[in-house]
Amino acid sequence: MEEERLFVVTYDIADPRRWRRVYKFLLGYGEWLQLSVFQCRLDRRRLVQLEAGLRERIHAREDHLLLLDLGPADRVHPRVRSLGKSFAPVRREPVIV
Repeated sequence: MEEERLFVVTYDIADPRRWRRVYKFLLGYGEWLQLSVFQCRLDRRRLVQLEAGLRERIHAREDHLLLLDLGPADRVHPRVRSLGKSFAPVRREPVIV
């Protein structure tokens, strides 16, 4: 299995309808942290799929999206200061089908 990396995805979408489309799309890739911020564990294939899907949903001249690579998901120790709700890096959990 290819190593996954932990990403923080943040976005500023000008149109509310496009914002909802991006939000719903990202739910399939990661964990929602707060308004317009997700954290995602992605291998190279899923990262390419995520970027392609996001490109289809945004308008490059009006919207802005950042993917911050925090490093190897199982070994990353992000230095995060969280006020209010606690923060924990998303973990890989088994899925029972």
